[in-house]
Parts: sequence; structure tokens; C-alpha cells
Amino acid sequence: MTDTTESPETGEDETSRRDFLYLATGAVSAAGAAAFAWPLIDMMNPAADVLALASIEVDLSAIEEGQSITIKWRGKPVFIRRRTKAEITKAVADDEADMKDPMKDAARAELPEWLILVGVCTHLGCVPLGQKASDPKGEFGGWFCPCHGSHYDTSGRIRKGPAPRNLEVPQYAFTGDNMVKIG
Repeated sequence: MTDTTESPETGEDETSRRDFLYLATGAVSAAGAAAFAWPLIDMMNPAADVLALASIEVDLSAIEEGQSITIKWRGKPVFIRRRTKAEITKAVADDEADMKDPMKDAARAELPEWLILVGVCTHLGCVPLGQKASDPKGEFGGWFCPCHGSHYDTSGRIRKGPAPRNLEVPQYAFTGDNMVKIG
């Protein structure tokens, strides 16, 4: 036996009317919940100033062979070094050396002349010394982190010390002869 009764005034089935009211109430409640949740979810998106720092273009034309610059990207220092032929030769020759985080120089530098690295030690986040190519630091001619003694070579690979990984290579692309876009 079904529980359906007709309305004496309209002759409609009360069950279908009740179902419609439940569906309508559910739809309005779902729309209200979505309208309430959207601003909360949207505020978790990065701010405009953060998005602006997501990528940066750098003009490389003023950097001479053997010179390095440091720029700031996403709040971190980025080392850009125009390597000399001797630095490139040494980095390639060391490809087969015993390393904690083995990586070939060709995988770290899209163009051998340009080395682009995030200048943060992978041990505890210090900034390594050695940005002056004329005054390299450490035992391998690259960078040296004085806080705990990590030594990096001319390709930014960890060669000695407590750092577990090589200096990070950020995502970058050359957009012209003298321009690089990082990020």
C-alpha cells in the first residue's frame, strides 16, 4: 500500500509535491554553500605580487665571461654565471667523479657558457660564497657554504660536506640572444 493522497483542492499527488520541495530546498542549500565557500577557497590563491614574482626576465648582455651576478627570484638568490672555457672544461671533466648527487654538467646548463642556479645550500638553506668567478671558494673552484663546510664545483654540484644535493637549477628558458626567463 502506498502513502499517496490527493489534495482535495487541486487533485495533485502530495508525494510528488513533497519531493519537489525537498529537491528545491536541497538545490538552494547547495547553491548557498557554494556561494559561502567560494570566497574562502579563492583567498587561498596566491596574491598578485606573488604571481608577479613567479617568473623574471634577465638581460645577460652586460655579463662578461668569467663574471657572475646574483638576482632575487621568489625571495631566493639566483646565481647567474657566464663561465669561462676553463670552468666549462673542468665541469665536463668532473662528470665522472665520485659525487653524492651525480649529474652531468650538460644536464645542469642548457648552454654550457651560462650556469643558472638557486643560490641556497641544500643542507640548511645558507647562501654559499663564491659568486666572484675571479675569487672562487671551496676546494673545487665553485661555491663554498661556510656554515657547515659544503663545497660545490664549477657546475654547482656538491663535492664535499654535509649538503645532500646539488645546488638547484631553476626552470629557465632563453627568450633571445641576451635574455633568459627564469620561472
